[in-house]
Amino acid sequence: MNKSYEVEIKSLLGSKENVDSLKKALQAAYPDTKLIGTGKQLNHYFNVPADISLLVKNVLPIISADKKEALDHILNQGKKISLRTRDADGKVILVLKASVGDDSSSNGVKRIEFEAVVSESLKELDQVLLDSDATYQAKWSREREEYATGDLHVCIDRNAGYGYLAEFEKVVQNEQDVDNAHKDLLGIMKKLGADELPQDRLERMFAHYNAHWADYYGTEKTFTIA
Repeated sequence: MNKSYEVEIKSLLGSKENVDSLKKALQAAYPDTKLIGTGKQLNHYFNVPADISLLVKNVLPIISADKKEALDHILNQGKKISLRTRDADGKVILVLKASVGDDSSSNGVKRIEFEAVVSESLKELDQVLLDSDATYQAKWSREREEYATGDLHVCIDRNAGYGYLAEFEKVVQNEQDVDNAHKDLLGIMKKLGADELPQDRLERMFAHYNAHWADYYGTEKTFTIA
């Protein structure tokens, strides 16, 4: 089974000037950094039903056979599962994330990650989840630039509501490597002059957006939460 653990730390950038400064610092520190992708995304978050048996039954027929064991792993081993659908420039993806430690699965630093590309449209995939007793939590939209150097990925997003945000990410194959990857990311961020967005502030931002997402989804409007 191909299972992976995502270690991701967010940094709130605020302004376009800070975005440009981060890009220059990244290129100076890691000259082999490449822009590997740009695009627009729609991300729909769902409240996970209390009984996931119907969800599993409805999802299994639409994912590839090689993804089924990974799905079973995250449902049985993960904590605080986050369920979402994504349209990334026409590619539709079912996404589940679960925390490894005590962080939230939506915004936590250390998580198990599951992604499966499906042939359904975003609307059709959403309906599969709705028919499984999941309910909408919020809908998100963003523009993304993704950079890579070695095993480091840095995504610079312009999110509806949040504004400019950077995500520093490493993916490891063994749970025992998670803590070291986390330490590595913190060292890289310090080197680049990027501050970690504290989890408590991120959770307040997440809660505010979820309560008012219809005002921001698909727009360039932002808010500030201390």
